[in-house]
Amino acid sequence: MTTWEQQLTACDCRITMPRRAVMEVLLEAESSLAPQEILERGRQVHAHLGLVTVYRTLELFLRLNLVRRVHREDGCHGYMLTSPGHQHVLVCRDCGRTVEFPGGDDLRALIQRVEDETGYLVDGHLLQLFGHCATCQENKRE
Repeated sequence: MTTWEQQLTACDCRITMPRRAVMEVLLEAESSLAPQEILERGRQVHAHLGLVTVYRTLELFLRLNLVRRVHREDGCHGYMLTSPGHQHVLVCRDCGRTVEFPGGDDLRALIQRVEDETGYLVDGHLLQLFGHCATCQENKRE
C-alpha cells in the first residue's frame, strides 16, 4: 500500500477508482494541472470520472496534505503533489514545469518584521516563484 493510500485509509476514506485516477495523473505530471486537465487525463484511467469528483478529490487531497494548490500564470489554480517538510514552489513561465524547493529559515526574519510593523500575527504563508527552467533557457539559445 502506498503512502497516499495509507493516509486515506487512516482517515477512514475509501480508495475509489476515481481517487486512484486523480492520484495516478498527479503522480505522472511534471507541472501543476488544472482540474480540467486532471479530468481529461484521468478519463484515460477511469472513463467515468467527472469534474465534480475531480474537485471533491482535490479538496480531500488538500485536507490530507497530499497535494498543494499552485497559482499558475494563466490565472487558474493548478494542483501538484506535495513533498514532505515545508516546501515552496517554482514555476517555469514557458513550459509550466513546477518544482518544489525547501522553505528556509530566512523567512522568519521577514515574518517577524511584518508582524512588528503591522500588528498581525502571521500563521501561514505562500511563497511561489516564477522563472524559466534550464530546458526552456537552452531552447531559447538555439
